[in-house]
Amino acid sequence: MPTIIETCIALPHNFRLTDFLAFHQRDAQMLAEVVNEQQLKKGIVWQAMPACITFRFVKKHVEVQLHLDSGRKKMDAEKTQARLHQHAQHMLGLNQTISDFENYAADHPQVKHLIDRQSGLRVPQAATTFEALTWAIIGQQISVNAAVSVRRKFIQQTGVRHSSGIWCYPSATQIAALLEDDLRSLGFSHSKARTVIELSKNIHNGDLPLEDWLNDCLQGKPLAAQLIYDALIKVPGIGPWTANYALLRGFGWLDGSLHGDVAVRSNLQLLLNTAEKPDEKTTQSWLATFSPWRALIAAHLWKMQKVEGF
Repeated sequence: MPTIIETCIALPHNFRLTDFLAFHQRDAQMLAEVVNEQQLKKGIVWQAMPACITFRFVKKHVEVQLHLDSGRKKMDAEKTQARLHQHAQHMLGLNQTISDFENYAADHPQVKHLIDRQSGLRVPQAATTFEALTWAIIGQQISVNAAVSVRRKFIQQTGVRHSSGIWCYPSATQIAALLEDDLRSLGFSHSKARTVIELSKNIHNGDLPLEDWLNDCLQGKPLAAQLIYDALIKVPGIGPWTANYALLRGFGWLDGSLHGDVAVRSNLQLLLNTAEKPDEKTTQSWLATFSPWRALIAAHLWKMQKVEGF
């Protein structure tokens, strides 16, 4: 029997709905995410069960519904609702300290006008830390369109389907059972297939308890960002950019240095009006002046030339 859990969240006056929806609208075929002007439906795996999470935006609040294919599995509805509320706030970016950042940047000569134009910018979160990580790996050194195509095959051939028909992004446990050749057949390079399989095994075995770390954070404990970073870069194929991107998109950590990101460096050149693109060392030094919001200022740089999501 299906289980439906609901919650409602008030939205701040400067919540940027288009940013949130655009982030989840990368795949025009809407295999695992269905987006319209006021709603997102997304297929996920929730405690090993196929599920569909729906965000329905109504004026100054959002109604969130979790539709679980629970079968005979018993669950505590009250605890599940509390967890859903925390998880939805996280996905919306409502836990991010953007007001502190904007107050700090208000008088900064180089970015004050940019921040003023993009006031309220939050970083929408992936539904799971595993999704954030695997998307970062899939997208390395290929075009967005190519990455979306590989991601679609990855979901369709390794995920599960919710009773509504929407596909659910696979869990690490599902991927840990595969071989590298299984991913190679979906368009993964040899190195990416190896990285994703190794990552999945580490998560499944408990060596990388990403969701436990996230749940601790959502319950008010300090995020062990350096511990997570150090653990991630031990996985072959995961470097500083991938680890910091995953911390940003999966954990909402706003202080990772994305100085190696090509778009960050290109848009910093436009912002500073320099003749040449800043190198990584120069970009790293510039971003450092915004700590503890280095990743958030990078997100503002991403957004500079994008009408859609970032």
